[in-house]
Amino acid sequence: MRESSGPDRHDYYSDRPRAVAPRLQVTLSTVPETAVIVHLDGEVDQDTRRFLDDALAQAISDHPPLVIVDLAGLAFCYSSCLNALIAARLDARAAHVEMVLAAASPQTTRLLELTGTDQLFAVHGSVRAALADAGGFRDGTTP
Repeated sequence: MRESSGPDRHDYYSDRPRAVAPRLQVTLSTVPETAVIVHLDGEVDQDTRRFLDDALAQAISDHPPLVIVDLAGLAFCYSSCLNALIAARLDARAAHVEMVLAAASPQTTRLLELTGTDQLFAVHGSVRAALADAGGFRDGTTP
Protein backbone atom coordinates (compact mmCIF):
# COMPACT_ATOMS: atom_id res chain seq x y z
CA MET A 1 0.00 0.00 0.00
CA ARG A 2 1.26 3.46 -0.70
CA GLU A 3 0.44 6.44 1.47
CA SER A 4 -1.27 8.88 -0.84
CA SER A 5 -0.19 12.44 -1.30
CA GLY A 6 -1.78 15.33 -3.09
CA PRO A 7 -5.46 15.09 -3.99
CA ASP A 8 -5.71 11.42 -2.90
CA ARG A 9 -4.75 12.18 0.72
CA HIS A 10 -6.94 14.18 3.05
CA ASP A 11 -6.50 15.12 6.70
CA TYR A 12 -9.40 16.26 8.85
CA TYR A 13 -8.79 17.90 12.22
CA SER A 14 -11.02 19.09 15.02
CA ASP A 15 -11.19 22.80 15.88
CA ARG A 16 -8.62 22.73 18.66
CA PRO A 17 -5.98 25.43 19.25
CA ARG A 18 -2.70 24.62 17.51
CA ALA A 19 -0.86 24.26 20.83
CA VAL A 20 -3.10 21.33 21.76
CA ALA A 21 -3.16 18.11 19.78
CA PRO A 22 -6.48 17.56 18.04
CA ARG A 23 -8.88 15.17 19.73
CA LEU A 24 -9.48 13.57 16.36
CA GLN A 25 -7.42 13.20 13.24
CA VAL A 26 -8.87 11.36 10.26
CA THR A 27 -6.59 10.51 7.35
CA LEU A 28 -7.61 8.95 4.06
CA SER A 29 -5.21 6.81 2.07
CA THR A 30 -5.75 4.91 -1.15
CA VAL A 31 -4.82 1.45 -2.36
CA PRO A 32 -5.26 1.94 -6.12
CA GLU A 33 -8.23 0.11 -7.63
CA THR A 34 -8.86 -1.64 -4.31
CA ALA A 35 -9.79 0.54 -1.34
CA VAL A 36 -9.85 3.85 0.45
CA ILE A 37 -8.71 3.49 4.05
CA VAL A 38 -10.09 5.89 6.64
CA HIS A 39 -7.62 6.00 9.54
CA LEU A 40 -8.99 7.30 12.85
CA ASP A 41 -6.73 8.66 15.58
CA GLY A 42 -8.28 10.05 18.76
CA GLU A 43 -11.87 10.26 19.94
CA VAL A 44 -15.12 10.73 18.04
CA ASP A 45 -17.75 12.54 20.07
CA GLN A 46 -20.50 15.03 19.28
CA ASP A 47 -17.92 17.80 18.83
CA THR A 48 -15.68 15.88 16.42
CA ARG A 49 -18.20 13.69 14.61
CA ARG A 50 -18.50 16.08 11.66
CA PHE A 51 -14.84 15.44 10.77
CA LEU A 52 -15.53 11.71 10.63
CA ASP A 53 -18.73 12.32 8.63
CA ASP A 54 -16.82 14.49 6.13
CA ALA A 55 -14.01 11.97 5.71
CA LEU A 56 -16.38 9.02 5.27
CA ALA A 57 -18.44 10.98 2.73
CA GLN A 58 -15.25 11.82 0.80
CA ALA A 59 -14.11 8.19 0.84
CA ILE A 60 -17.49 6.95 -0.40
CA SER A 61 -17.79 9.67 -3.05
CA ASP A 62 -14.58 8.37 -4.65
CA HIS A 63 -16.53 5.14 -5.40
CA PRO A 64 -13.79 2.67 -4.52
CA PRO A 65 -14.71 -1.02 -4.40
CA LEU A 66 -14.06 -0.94 -0.64
CA VAL A 67 -13.86 1.55 2.23
CA ILE A 68 -11.95 0.28 5.25
CA VAL A 69 -12.41 2.19 8.50
CA ASP A 70 -9.20 1.66 10.49
CA LEU A 71 -10.15 1.85 14.16
CA ALA A 72 -6.66 1.06 15.51
CA GLY A 73 -6.04 4.64 16.67
CA LEU A 74 -9.55 5.20 18.03
CA ALA A 75 -9.17 5.95 21.72
CA PHE A 76 -12.85 5.49 22.53
CA CYS A 77 -15.99 4.88 20.49
CA TYR A 78 -18.94 6.91 21.74
CA SER A 79 -22.48 6.69 20.39
CA SER A 80 -21.65 9.61 18.06
CA CYS A 81 -18.99 7.48 16.37
CA LEU A 82 -21.31 4.50 16.10
CA ASN A 83 -24.05 6.65 14.58
CA ALA A 84 -21.57 8.13 12.06
CA LEU A 85 -20.47 4.64 11.03
CA ILE A 86 -24.07 3.44 10.62
CA ALA A 87 -25.03 6.51 8.56
CA ALA A 88 -21.94 6.08 6.36
CA ARG A 89 -22.77 2.40 5.87
CA LEU A 90 -26.15 3.42 4.45
CA ASP A 91 -24.49 5.94 2.14
CA ALA A 92 -21.92 3.35 1.06
CA ARG A 93 -24.62 0.79 0.26
CA ALA A 94 -26.52 3.38 -1.79
CA ALA A 95 -23.29 4.09 -3.72
CA HIS A 96 -22.58 0.33 -4.18
CA VAL A 97 -19.42 0.60 -2.07
CA GLU A 98 -18.55 -2.05 0.50
CA MET A 99 -17.61 -0.63 3.90
CA VAL A 100 -15.82 -2.68 6.56
CA LEU A 101 -14.23 -2.02 9.93
CA ALA A 102 -10.71 -3.02 10.93
CA ALA A 103 -8.68 -3.23 14.13
CA ALA A 104 -11.51 -2.56 16.57
CA SER A 105 -10.48 -2.35 20.22
CA PRO A 106 -12.14 -4.65 22.76
CA GLN A 107 -14.31 -1.70 23.89
CA THR A 108 -15.44 -0.93 20.35
CA THR A 109 -16.05 -4.61 19.65
CA ARG A 110 -18.16 -4.84 22.80
CA LEU A 111 -20.17 -1.75 21.78
CA LEU A 112 -20.82 -3.28 18.36
CA GLU A 113 -21.96 -6.52 19.99
CA LEU A 114 -24.19 -4.85 22.61
CA THR A 115 -25.94 -2.72 19.99
CA GLY A 116 -26.23 -5.50 17.42
CA THR A 117 -24.29 -3.48 14.87
CA ASP A 118 -21.68 -6.23 14.68
CA GLN A 119 -24.25 -7.84 12.36
CA LEU A 120 -24.13 -4.82 10.02
CA PHE A 121 -20.38 -4.65 9.46
CA ALA A 122 -17.68 -7.09 8.51
CA VAL A 123 -15.05 -6.54 11.20
CA HIS A 124 -11.46 -7.54 10.42
CA GLY A 125 -8.59 -7.86 12.86
CA SER A 126 -6.45 -5.44 10.87
CA VAL A 127 -6.37 -3.32 7.75
CA ARG A 128 -4.04 -5.91 6.27
CA ALA A 129 -6.64 -8.65 6.84
CA ALA A 130 -9.39 -6.51 5.27
CA LEU A 131 -7.20 -5.86 2.23
CA ALA A 132 -6.24 -9.52 1.95
CA ASP A 133 -9.92 -10.49 1.94
CA ALA A 134 -10.47 -7.93 -0.80
CA GLY A 135 -7.48 -9.15 -2.82
CA GLY A 136 -5.62 -5.91 -2.09
CA PHE A 137 -2.12 -7.36 -2.15
CA ARG A 138 -1.92 -7.99 -5.88
CA ASP A 139 1.31 -6.02 -6.24
CA GLY A 140 3.01 -7.61 -3.23
CA THR A 141 2.83 -4.49 -1.05
CA THR A 142 1.51 -4.43 2.48
CA PRO A 143 -0.07 -1.64 4.47
